[in-house]
Amino acid sequence: MCVIAGLGLSVGTIAIDKAFDYELVPEWISGGPDAALEILGTVAASMVSLAALVLTITMVVVQLAMGQFSPRIVQRILQDKPSQLAIGVFVGTFAHAMLTLREVQTDGGGTVPGLAVLVAFILVVVSIMVLVWYVNHIGRKLRVSALIELVGTDTRNLLDTLYPDAGAPRRFERPTICAPHSGVVTRVDYRALVRIAEEADCTLNLLPALGEFVPAGAALFEVEGARERLDSKAALDCVDSGLERTLDQDLAYGLRMLVDIAERSLAESPFLDPTTAVQAIDRLHDCLRQMAPRPFPDGRHRDDHGVERLITRVMTWDDYVHLAFDEIRLAGAGSPQIERRMRAALEDLLTIAPPDRKGSLQKQLDLLDSGSQDAMDHTIDRQRASRADTRGLG
Repeated sequence: MCVIAGLGLSVGTIAIDKAFDYELVPEWISGGPDAALEILGTVAASMVSLAALVLTITMVVVQLAMGQFSPRIVQRILQDKPSQLAIGVFVGTFAHAMLTLREVQTDGGGTVPGLAVLVAFILVVVSIMVLVWYVNHIGRKLRVSALIELVGTDTRNLLDTLYPDAGAPRRFERPTICAPHSGVVTRVDYRALVRIAEEADCTLNLLPALGEFVPAGAALFEVEGARERLDSKAALDCVDSGLERTLDQDLAYGLRMLVDIAERSLAESPFLDPTTAVQAIDRLHDCLRQMAPRPFPDGRHRDDHGVERLITRVMTWDDYVHLAFDEIRLAGAGSPQIERRMRAALEDLLTIAPPDRKGSLQKQLDLLDSGSQDAMDHTIDRQRASRADTRGLG
């Protein structure tokens, strides 16, 4: 369709140029015959290169998706309309430039279809914009969350087609506001929710925590008090959702990513990379060290009069400690480098943590000792692993 559109655009603009005896666009804009030939030839050659680039990128994306995610997802990637549009714009511009080249005459005074050349300029600018947009699009599309969402959305649409009857609506024990669509909770406007609840003289209980996935139709808020005056739409607008967690407000997601990096470097693969895991533990140690002496919010938000208006779920110190160390401790069991670095981090945290926060840290040390005993057969290895070292093994 884009090729046909490019050919039609060339035929149309050339016809208009002929109707005005090739004087519609002044020569200082379109250039002389020789310049027009050079410009159109360059445009045609560059568009072929861009089309080849997009096809190459698409094939690479398909291969990566087959190897990392699933061979069965390739069909959906090949049906991606933005990728098809990008290729279509480039080949359509190529077709327009090639057909316009035939009308440029250098004999005698020479003739230049100025309008067609001007349109070629415009198509080049559009092609550059499409290229930048396509690279951004394909980078976003390759994320695992985007691929999962792609298949999930298509499956959900098919489900609605095959089973259009949604059944009886669910009845809740308390007044409830449900999520209009599915997604991961990425951001919450606490102040706005407190103000909305204060105006309605009620208390809102936000059921999912930051970073939690909420299915469409699931309970998002429970309302304690008068529901009639509550602006439900305004309350829903205060909770943003997306395809995946972000670091806007979700502190645990930052720790989660560091743990994933460490765990991946310790997973079974052609080679292990415990040094990368040590670097991740360095950052986890730093984050927890800054958190250890600080008071944590209780998740209860009050208005200016001290009345509780919003209740949310929050992470505790114990939750953060388990998140930071449990999986790495299990994945790195038997690695002296990982155990020495974790021991150094835990022993340092014990020196600055308040008394009520030392228990979870000491528990991690005990589990580290127990795991070392089980994973290492030789006494000398266990002895070396029992020494704290901020560099692992140097």
